[in-house]
Amino acid sequence: MAWKTAFRLLAAGMLALMAAVPSQAAPSQAVAPAPKLTYAFSMRIEVAPPVEQGEIDGARQRFIPITGGTISGPRLQGTVLPGGGDWQAINPGGLAVVHARYQLRAADGTVIGIDNQGVRVASAEVTERLARGEEVDPDAYYFRTTPVFAVADGPHAWLRRATFVARGIRKPDHVVIDVYQVE
Repeated sequence: MAWKTAFRLLAAGMLALMAAVPSQAAPSQAVAPAPKLTYAFSMRIEVAPPVEQGEIDGARQRFIPITGGTISGPRLQGTVLPGGGDWQAINPGGLAVVHARYQLRAADGTVIGIDNQGVRVASAEVTERLARGEEVDPDAYYFRTTPVFAVADGPHAWLRRATFVARGIRKPDHVVIDVYQVE
């Protein structure tokens, strides 16, 4: 698990450095083109009501059980298996740190593990509305994650051989995660 954390930090640092590169580089400087994103698939993740743990280390801690769901898109189809969950730390100021772990079953029966960490940022009002399970316009908050997949060699090994970013949309009884491959 330590290598995954180190990899995530390295990837985040690399993305930050790429974002800091000026768009008009001096003629003598070689600048690689920015990576592009290619839509891979979406997950509709069904969730049970959150289990509130209270305030720990200055953040509101919650666990949200995953009860199932579906996967659709050009690169992957299947189901979200029940039994995983999303651990959240909602900090003052609107920053929620999310860490979801669960499993997928591809249409061909392959089981795929996913470790999906990220952040959701919103105003205090929007954060409370989301925490209460209310419908909120996804443009009212920032919800991004970096999924990492664990899968055996075979037709879905491409998931281990690329970096992904995702946009989350929180609905009252489910979450939609749109997954993009970084090219």
